[in-house]
Amino acid sequence: MTVWLRGDHLLRRSGPVDNRPDEPVLLIEAQSFARKLPYHPHKLILLFSAMRHFRDDLRDAGRTVQYRQTETFEDGLAAHFEAHPDDTLVTHRPQTESAQARLESLVADAGGAVEFVPDERFLCPPSQFDGWVGDGRYRHEDFYRFMRRETGYLMADGDPVGGEWNYDDQNRETPPDEWTSAEPPLFEPDDVTRDVIEWVEETFEGSYDEQPYGGDWADPDPFRWPVTRRQAVRALDHFVTSRLPEFGPYQDAMLEDEWAMSHSLLSTSLNLGLLGPDEVIERAIAAYEDGDAPLHSVEGFVRQVLGWREFLRHVYRREMPDLAEANQLGASADLPEFYWDGNTDMACLSDVVDGVRKRGYSHHIERLMILANFGLIYGVEPAQLNRWFHAGYVDAFHWVTTPNVVEMGLYGAGVFATKPYASSANYVDKMSDYCSGCPYYKTKTTGEGACPFNALYWDFLARNEDTLRSNHRMGLMYSHVDNKSDEELTEIRERAAEIRKMAAADEL
Repeated sequence: MTVWLRGDHLLRRSGPVDNRPDEPVLLIEAQSFARKLPYHPHKLILLFSAMRHFRDDLRDAGRTVQYRQTETFEDGLAAHFEAHPDDTLVTHRPQTESAQARLESLVADAGGAVEFVPDERFLCPPSQFDGWVGDGRYRHEDFYRFMRRETGYLMADGDPVGGEWNYDDQNRETPPDEWTSAEPPLFEPDDVTRDVIEWVEETFEGSYDEQPYGGDWADPDPFRWPVTRRQAVRALDHFVTSRLPEFGPYQDAMLEDEWAMSHSLLSTSLNLGLLGPDEVIERAIAAYEDGDAPLHSVEGFVRQVLGWREFLRHVYRREMPDLAEANQLGASADLPEFYWDGNTDMACLSDVVDGVRKRGYSHHIERLMILANFGLIYGVEPAQLNRWFHAGYVDAFHWVTTPNVVEMGLYGAGVFATKPYASSANYVDKMSDYCSGCPYYKTKTTGEGACPFNALYWDFLARNEDTLRSNHRMGLMYSHVDNKSDEELTEIRERAAEIRKMAAADEL
C-alpha cells in the first residue's frame, strides 16, 4: 500500500502519514490542475512549494517518497501503477461523494485501487455533523454551541466561560486614529521556494491569456506565506503573542493602510494541513488562561475555527453540486473587469482588489462587505464571483469559497443564510476609513458623484422585493423603501443603470 497525499493535505502529526509510518508516500504535482483558472501566482507558489518542502522533510525523516511531476493527475497515477502494479493507494476522503467517485474512477482507470480515510484537518466528522443537524436547518450559532459542548473548549461545568456564548458586541469597534497593528510575519523564500517562484513565472504566466475569466494579476508583492510546518508554527506563535489580544475588537474594521489588521493569517496553513485546528484553538485558549489575551478576542477566534470553518465544510459536503450553481435571486450580470484589474475610483473596492492582486489575500469583512456586497447589489452571477475568489485567494479551496461566496456573500441558495448581507455606503463608512478619501460621496444616492453602493443598494431591494419582502429580517429595510417616492425610486434605478454601464466599460 502507498499513502497518496494530495496537495492540500500535508499532515505529518496525524492522518495516514502518521498512522502508516512504514508505507511509502506518493505526491503528484500536476500542471493541468494549475491551469484550470488564472490562479494568483502566490497561490500556485504556496501549494507547490509546500508540497516540495513536505517531500523533502519526509525524506529527511527516512520516508520513501515518490514525487511525480506530470501534466495531469491521470499521467501521474498511470506512471505510479506502471511502476507498482496492483498497488492500493490510501488517501484522505474528499469533501463530496462526486469528488470521491472521480478519484475512484481515475485510480481504477490507471489499474489500481484506492482506500479512503477520514480527513483529519477538521474536528467534526461527517457522522457527527449529520447526527447534529438531522432533518433540521443549518444554524451556525447552534452548531457552534454544539461544538463547544462536544470539545469542552471555553466551557466550565457545562456553561460557556465568562457566561456568554459570544462577545460580538465587543468585537465591532474601529481603531483610534493612532492605532497600528503588529507587523505581519514575512517568510523569506529559501532555495526550494525560489525555484518554485521561477518555475511558476515561466510555466503559468502565459496561460492567463487563454482564460475567459480575466487577465493576469499584474506585479504582486514578494511572496510571504509559510510553506513548512516549522514556518506555520512560527506564524501561530506570532499571532498568539502579537496579534490575538487586539484581534477581537477590530476584527470587522477596515483601514486603507492596514491590510492584515490583527487577523491571524493562518488560513493557508490550516487549509494545507500544516497546522491543525485543535492546536491553534488550544494555543489561543491558553493565552486567555494565562492572562495574555482577553476573552472576547479568544472567543471570536475560536468561533471562526471551531464554528464557521467546520460548519462551511459540512454545508458544502451536503449541498453540492447544487450549491455551486445556486442563484435564487436570478442574478445575471457579468463580473466587472475591475475585480481583475483594480481599475475603479471607488476607494474601498480599489484598495481591497489591489490587496488581492498584490498578496492574494484580504480579511473576511473585506471579502463579505466590500467584494461580495458589491457583487450582490450589482447583481453578479454567483458562479462568476465564486470563480474569481477561487482564482485570486491563496487560502481558497472549493469547500470554503463556494458556501462563503455563493451563499453567505450572494444569498444564492438560502440553505443557511437567513438574509442577504446587503448594505449601502453607511456600513463601509462606519467600519472603515475609505470614504474620507473617496471621490464618490458617501451621503449621495443619485446624481453625479453619488457613491455606487447607495443607488445599487436601494435598487437591489426594489428589484428583489417579491423574493425578499416576506423575510422577517428584511422588514426594517423595506419600511425605508416604502418611504421613498416613485420619483425617487425612478432616479435610483436610473443611477443604478448608469453605474452598471460605467462598470461594464471599466470606467467606474
